[in-house]
Amino acid sequence: MRFVLDEQQRDFAASIDAALGAADLPGAVRAWGAGDAVPGRKVWEQLANLGVTALAVPEKYDGIDAHPVDLVVALERLGHWCVPGPVTESIAVAPVLLAADERSTGLASGELIATVALPPQVPYAVDADTAGVVLLADESGVREAKPGDEHESVDPSRRLYEVTATGEPWQANTKRAYEFGALATAAQLVGAAGALLGATVDYARQRTQFGRAIGSYQAIKHKLADVHIAIELARPLVYGAALSMEPRDVSAAKVAAGEAALLAARSSLQTHGAIGFTQEHDLSLLLLRVQALRSAWGTPEQHRRRVLEALP
Repeated sequence: MRFVLDEQQRDFAASIDAALGAADLPGAVRAWGAGDAVPGRKVWEQLANLGVTALAVPEKYDGIDAHPVDLVVALERLGHWCVPGPVTESIAVAPVLLAADERSTGLASGELIATVALPPQVPYAVDADTAGVVLLADESGVREAKPGDEHESVDPSRRLYEVTATGEPWQANTKRAYEFGALATAAQLVGAAGALLGATVDYARQRTQFGRAIGSYQAIKHKLADVHIAIELARPLVYGAALSMEPRDVSAAKVAAGEAALLAARSSLQTHGAIGFTQEHDLSLLLLRVQALRSAWGTPEQHRRRVLEALP
């Protein structure tokens, strides 16, 4: 089956690229990791102006109530540009958990950024120190929470916090919230993989060895072709999962997206050499983001198990 975006969706993706391409995303990511959220907040303001933060919010709270496919379109581009902050949690998950809450208006406008812990799959809340609302969701319901101890993350721009419930629970569709979280993370992984591939292709065209651009060597061509194929195999699974929202499909998409992004990261690092993993090189930001997102909202092992258990 072939999934083709319509003209409006393609234009939406292009508008996100135009806005984020003009921003200093590497600088915002580094600042966010250092504890300065101001540049990152400006990026989120741009996303709000484009309607990205309102996609999953119900219309009665000034949201768009868009189809999950539209959410995937946006999240893939955000992954491509390595947007800092609790992207999955605030844009995809919190609108489900706050579906009957007036605070959803703040989510839609971008004035409120939320983060979520949903144990056991998501034991920590990302960026709980900077989020306007912290949510703890489990089988008993959803409650507000406060951040506790910080845990080290492989990606410095994704600070992880233990959270403790502080309020009374309310009921929400926590199972659907988890599927949205896993799907949104898969979309970001596909976007990050595409960004890594693009950066590596550009580098291979510029770097020379023995008087030739390294991109002209068959070994490099095959390596990058394998990455391209992996991305093109993962993307339909992600969009297919957005159409069905079935747990099996979401897990298959998450696994495929994670594997494509990991292959892109490995190939990119091998092609660039050690310089690609230095803090000064922007490529390192994507490499670390891929490592963090592969295990976010369910590890590859957990999602493979869900796919296996769903087989007849």
